Amino acid sequence: MIAPERDDVVIVGAGAGGAAAAWRLASAGVSVTCLEQGGWVDHRETPSTRADWELARQTTHHPNPNTRANPWDYPVEQSGAAIKPLMYNAVGGSTLHWGAHFPRFRPSDFKVRSLDGVADDWPLSYDDLAPHYEANDRIMGVSGLAGDPGNPPRGPRQTPPLPIGEGARRLAAAFDRLGWHWWVSDAAINAAPYGGRGACNHCGPCDLGCPTGARSSTDLTYWPLALKAGARLVTEARVFAIETDPAGRATAVAYHDATGAPRRIAADRIVLAANGVGTARLLLLSAGKGHVEGLGNRSGLVGRRLMHHPTGMATGVFEAPVDGFKGPFATSILCQEFYETDRSRGFLRGFQMQAVRSDGPLGTAVGVYLPRVPWGEGHHARFREIFGRTASLTVTTEDLPREGNRVTLDPDLTDRMGIPAPKMTYALDDNTRAMIRFGLGKAETALREAGAREVVTQDLVTEAGFHLLGTARMGEDPETSVTDPFGRLHDHPNVTVADGPVFVTAAALNPTPTLQALALRAADAMLRERGA
Repeated sequence: MIAPERDDVVIVGAGAGGAAAAWRLASAGVSVTCLEQGGWVDHRETPSTRADWELARQTTHHPNPNTRANPWDYPVEQSGAAIKPLMYNAVGGSTLHWGAHFPRFRPSDFKVRSLDGVADDWPLSYDDLAPHYEANDRIMGVSGLAGDPGNPPRGPRQTPPLPIGEGARRLAAAFDRLGWHWWVSDAAINAAPYGGRGACNHCGPCDLGCPTGARSSTDLTYWPLALKAGARLVTEARVFAIETDPAGRATAVAYHDATGAPRRIAADRIVLAANGVGTARLLLLSAGKGHVEGLGNRSGLVGRRLMHHPTGMATGVFEAPVDGFKGPFATSILCQEFYETDRSRGFLRGFQMQAVRSDGPLGTAVGVYLPRVPWGEGHHARFREIFGRTASLTVTTEDLPREGNRVTLDPDLTDRMGIPAPKMTYALDDNTRAMIRFGLGKAETALREAGAREVVTQDLVTEAGFHLLGTARMGEDPETSVTDPFGRLHDHPNVTVADGPVFVTAAALNPTPTLQALALRAADAMLRERGA
């Protein structure tokens, strides 16, 4: 589809946030065009259905765009980043390549400064997002169980919890004996048919695609509804600039179409939803008269305060099979016993432990969660000892914002259209390292209590940069933030960021439900301005 020359709203990015905003606006009668750098992915062609699925995970379907090198992708200069970028350009964005763990932030996550004297408080609360969380759950479809005493009350999930598996059952019993709180994971995966999509068949490699449509990627949830409501979606549209008039008001989006031809579409409002790297890159690329350091960058914070969720992992080997290769790999149970700050532990803020199932045959042989099975004599015996007999606990930490962790434009690297590529600079601080060490100790305790005869730990999972947050943070003060509490750029209020860049802090939880709730809230603010 060719974009019109003008529309009411233009959205950049068709992933989690862009899809939610497009649906909300189009459903209210607003004329919307979304520009997406990638195209549609056919879920019937997922590697999950092939014998070489594990090889695809390391090559053509690797989550790092630098490894995958899909023509839809752009490269990221990552040599100065301790955690590598994981993201996907396509309709559905990175929800095509995710485990679909779907927790909400806790109320304390919005007031870190007030509680612990670090980072900053958000300019909104859990209660402000609660109705948008609920609306998002209904569209995405969530499996889980109501009644968790460690989190605010919320409505019943759309489908029951997914089976947790034998390894998680052993860990749950261990948590009980240790007196540690745990709960079944919320997952954006259908445990029963919902929303016209099938139920999970427990095949396992959710990050490669879902042949039943049970995993709730936004190409299957939000986009059919948005298109039915009248939204337009232009694929293979490589955006390279937001244009402004002499007064600084954003007027148009410039992009290369699928043929490489330059095009532009004028708009009354522009929404950016291209993840924490892509949105920061586009704001920096859009430097112009009156904003020479980038669009919306009066504070100097565009691209700064990049946050991930630094993760350690402990893997236990059990004597008996625990069927670790059966079922969604990252949605089972989670423990938030150590989520809030306890200064006696030697660090601020906290972490969650999440049960993860084991590798498939190739991952077991070459070593992903465990060291490589040695080649040569004894290889097959060692493989049989561990295959299907492992369960892991991730230690997912809160990453406090620091200005040195950032996204900039690389002076040399470009994409295939000659557009400067983003450069990621990222390092862990002592607080995070202390948190991971403490968390791995607790994870090993739990695995031993569950009966593991052997435990192996990783201090940092380096290929873990799915959560790209904080590079255009929201706030009340234009001198210390990039957007207002509704995602509008302070200096260009007809540009809204509806994605992870607006996060003030990262919490210690997967961010997608919060990101989408923020996008719905931002869209509602636009509708109020229009009187819709």
